[in-house]
Amino acid sequence: MCNGEASDVEFVSETARNPFGIRPPCERFVPGYGDANADFHVIGDHPGVHGGRDSEIPFTDEPWSATFFDALERGGLLAVTDDELVTHHTFLSYLHTCDPGETVPDADAYRELEAYFDAELRAITAHVLLPVGARATEHVLANYTSKTVPDPLDVDVLHGRELQGAGWLVVPIADPAEWEPADADDLAERLAAVLESDYRQTSDLGRFIAGDEPYFVR
Repeated sequence: MCNGEASDVEFVSETARNPFGIRPPCERFVPGYGDANADFHVIGDHPGVHGGRDSEIPFTDEPWSATFFDALERGGLLAVTDDELVTHHTFLSYLHTCDPGETVPDADAYRELEAYFDAELRAITAHVLLPVGARATEHVLANYTSKTVPDPLDVDVLHGRELQGAGWLVVPIADPAEWEPADADDLAERLAAVLESDYRQTSDLGRFIAGDEPYFVR
């Protein structure tokens, strides 16, 4: 995405569900959902861990889903109505979008689907990545930051912290199935603070082209 002073060039989608039409190599999957021009990208593990098998919307259909979405809503990333989830410059998706059924995906399964996730992430070009749970946090830190992944990785310690990535701001989220009572409030407060900050990361490439006008690139 390229941004200028006066206008934005954006991908416009008619639907919030799977706006890029990504089709992974499986029959059942939970596609990405939300704003294709999102500033915030919430990244989960797979449908067997983080839900969505019935609604085909990430992070739904679980006992903790209402608490999770309430925290995101209070943080300013979306709105929940009786019959609709409305995202505000936010996109939700999984590392492993295929539904593994009763099995646990192995390393090869994650590698097979990594290209689909990476393509979607780079198509969205969000400014803030919000990995949910240990696997998503490890993947984001290892692949989209220059930071060394802590060993052991304690997502509870990183929950709601701002970490500078390689072109992204990263805010890890502890697995909502294991939240303590204060975790929802901590996340909502952090997201609201990020929204109030200058979180957008762009580079001015105007110095490389003719003329005096800035040319901002995400």
